[in-house]
Amino acid sequence: MSRRITGALARWSGRSSRRAAVAVVAVAAATAGLGVVPGPALADRGRAPVVTRAALDPSLVAGRGAEVAFLEQEAENAATNGTVIGPDRTAYTLPSEASGREAVRLTPGQYVEFTLPSAANAITVRYSIPDAPGGGGITAPLDVTVNGGGKKVMTLTSQYAWLYNQYPFSNDPDADLLHPDWWITECRCVPNATTPAPVITKPFRPSHFYDEQRLLLGRTYRAGDRVRLTAPAGTNAAWTVIDLLDSELVGAPHVRLVAANVLLFGADPLGRRDSAGAFDRAIAFAKRNKLKVYVPPGTYQVNRHIIVDDVTIEGAGNWYTIIKGREVALPTPAPDGSVHTGVGFYGKDAADGGSRNVHLSGFAIEGDVRERVDTDQVNGVGGAMSDSTVDGLYIRHTKVGMWFDGPMRNLRVTDTIIVDQIADAINFHTGVRDSVVSGTFVRNTGDDGLAMWSEKTADTGNTFERNTVQTPVLANGIAVYGGEDNTLTGNLVADPIREGSGIQVGSRFGAEPFTGHLWIKDNTTVRAGTYELNWNIGLGAIWFYALEKSIEADVQVVGNHFLDNTYNAIMLVSEWSVKDLYSISNVHFKDIRVDGTGTSVVSARVAGSATFENVDARHVGAVGVNNCGSFHFTPAGSEFSLVDLGGNDGGGTTGPWLAPWELPNTITCDDRPPVVAPPAPSPW
Repeated sequence: MSRRITGALARWSGRSSRRAAVAVVAVAAATAGLGVVPGPALADRGRAPVVTRAALDPSLVAGRGAEVAFLEQEAENAATNGTVIGPDRTAYTLPSEASGREAVRLTPGQYVEFTLPSAANAITVRYSIPDAPGGGGITAPLDVTVNGGGKKVMTLTSQYAWLYNQYPFSNDPDADLLHPDWWITECRCVPNATTPAPVITKPFRPSHFYDEQRLLLGRTYRAGDRVRLTAPAGTNAAWTVIDLLDSELVGAPHVRLVAANVLLFGADPLGRRDSAGAFDRAIAFAKRNKLKVYVPPGTYQVNRHIIVDDVTIEGAGNWYTIIKGREVALPTPAPDGSVHTGVGFYGKDAADGGSRNVHLSGFAIEGDVRERVDTDQVNGVGGAMSDSTVDGLYIRHTKVGMWFDGPMRNLRVTDTIIVDQIADAINFHTGVRDSVVSGTFVRNTGDDGLAMWSEKTADTGNTFERNTVQTPVLANGIAVYGGEDNTLTGNLVADPIREGSGIQVGSRFGAEPFTGHLWIKDNTTVRAGTYELNWNIGLGAIWFYALEKSIEADVQVVGNHFLDNTYNAIMLVSEWSVKDLYSISNVHFKDIRVDGTGTSVVSARVAGSATFENVDARHVGAVGVNNCGSFHFTPAGSEFSLVDLGGNDGGGTTGPWLAPWELPNTITCDDRPPVVAPPAPSPW
């Protein structure tokens, strides 16, 4: 990345972020030389709690994303005697992976304090602490008090954070390059083919810094009460970064009296011994007697897959029923290539007929996955499950929250939270049909948040609706790789970190072609579009990528809002090596709002065409259309054409974003234009 672009990203700041930083500086200045730490009365006098969604004013995303039980408060908007870090969108930095690209850094003895916006008895803290010097993580305390009392101590950990190096990454900060034969941006070379050999700074590409913890406070506190998070003076963590706090009023545990209660089959709710066998026995009894399985409050140790078919398993609620397991090395690799197993609820393999009539609800699954091994089946939920439902789960520290291998059909995933994954949150892989993911909240994945991947067999007739995806560290918020008649609607995607977009439509990874229709309707992205390491360019908030086939299906992109785009809002591209083989056409943009772009509204690096109708844009940082086509620069113009269907208004300092002189295919190619940071999004 050039110094010019890096500097622009480092200076990127919304107006609300600046106000928060000014408030922190004002508190520090007011107490300088007094020898006291500012208390709540001084640090928060007159300040109302700032509630956000994806670090935005909730009014900007009304009706989009998951409806969740918690309220989000960003640390940079809270009272603190720590230091606000960011904003910064440069990958491999702590601010870049924070929600809203800002957070608060505490040294021992410092605090950040949140004023509760509503009654709450539970909190979730998203944080980062340092890695161990040789990798593997540390633990450190965080003191939690409310109104100065009721102290509880959270034990923070970085054992599930801090990955390094090239894909599939390493836990070792001192590791040499995993792929010295790959081209890397840092030296603009292939290291093992370069003389003299380049010096690669270690640790190389640190990432995946954050984790989160949940805590029941033991009583209900009122709106206006103050939750203070303090890095204690004796902590072993040199620093503690607090990104945000979610507060929630958790209801009473769910009770099912007439059921196959796992306790009656030997399950241990204290987690001291493995309860997998007890779960198997309860499931078998429930199936014979047409009962549901009930898992009461407790923490249950399960260190392998629980196979589920024609069974309902209910917990007391995901705050109360926790099913937790260690990752276990297998003595020999499994037939599917797995070298580990771990906690998970799996349908039968599709090759064996799959499972049906599985219903999972009201519990948490907490794994122990600390490295990425792509052959491992160490996912929270997996296999094939037709005519099934997954509702109200909380999944953390597995490889993928839910990975479904079809063919299968008619699955509904609802009101679920998936956080802190090594790879995806949910992937519909191979022949998943007529299935829905809705109301699901995703944060801090190591790969695509939500994906439909039509490898070998097309995913057909599926819908991702009203979900929220935040801070995927790698790849995209939502991705669709091939398939037929699928829909993305009403989703909210925020802060992809690197080598991905808010939404990607990709012909790649061996996917079947796009056929029929693809509807992308009424979604919002914010602070999306990342820097692509291999290409050394910025991506769009929505990214169409023709790598292995042309994209020719009827794609309708309607009613979407692209806010505070780091680079482009809309990007259509083919790989350089196939630019004369594949094209993108039959894509239609209508009723779109683009509020702020670092560069252009549309970047076309492919042959083909698209239509635009009622696409309104403002605060555009460069020429509205960056049209490179397939880089032949012919006298007839670009190989990509834009069709103006009317109503395309607004622009930036260079004039209307879709000016007549740009149509239909004027070459306006600027491969790496300067980034101009727009103002923070505001009501249209």
